[in-house]
Amino acid sequence: MKFAICNELFQGWEFARTVDCVAQVGYQGIELAPFTFADSVADITSAQRHGIRNTAEAAGLEIVGLHWLLTKPEGLHLMHPDKEVRAKTIAYLRQLVEFCAEVGGSVMTFGSPNQRRILPGMTRETAWSYAVEALRSCGEAASSYGVLICMEALPPAQTNFLNTNAEVRDLVRAVDHPNVRMMIDVKSMYVEEIPIPDNIRSCQGLFYHVHANDANQRWPGSGDVDFRPIFKALQDVGYHGYVSVEVFDFAAPPEIIAVEALNYMSQCLEDIGVSSDQ
Repeated sequence: MKFAICNELFQGWEFARTVDCVAQVGYQGIELAPFTFADSVADITSAQRHGIRNTAEAAGLEIVGLHWLLTKPEGLHLMHPDKEVRAKTIAYLRQLVEFCAEVGGSVMTFGSPNQRRILPGMTRETAWSYAVEALRSCGEAASSYGVLICMEALPPAQTNFLNTNAEVRDLVRAVDHPNVRMMIDVKSMYVEEIPIPDNIRSCQGLFYHVHANDANQRWPGSGDVDFRPIFKALQDVGYHGYVSVEVFDFAAPPEIIAVEALNYMSQCLEDIGVSSDQ
């Protein structure tokens, strides 16, 4: 199990300063939100992409991948009734796949609640078919670059599509493409009826990334969520990938969040007898 942290926490910092801080704290990876570099990845040159990758590598960090995929540019939507909007969204997801690979990443987390919301007047069945069609197409592009597109369940307060891991599992199976998988998010699982450890076990073999946060929108260890049984469940299902810290409350300084989250997660692993770098 390896630990990473999401870079939007450090928004406003130069990337070199961010990766130096993340590496010094002790993380092994960093996860990127594309909008922190440009409104569109099409505007990020090849030289800049190599610079991002080289800067992370020089600090001893692996770029895990991308999240917040469709926050920018404006006008994107996975299941829009307008075929041209859907085509534009698929084209941009393919650009994100290329960007992810060129900066050294291998996982793209698809959250983007507003860009996957079922719009008024559309049936769930139609939205589902559009999502399957789009993701199957994007899976082909992802396969060419060795990237996984991982769908994320989000609570009903954020979106009306894919609110539980069970729904995400059904979608992944419907897409039926090896490069379209799922990820799991602690904050999102907290509001589901099934206990988090059982929820994790039910997703065995389908998820390839984990976001770590507390139900209070802050970092692991800042609230009531006990990560020991969570990490035990991850261990039980044989997960050895990245656990990325993703927070939504930026009130505390990023350095403090990074340190406290890693210290807490490392202690949890120690308590259950698991190494953080196996």
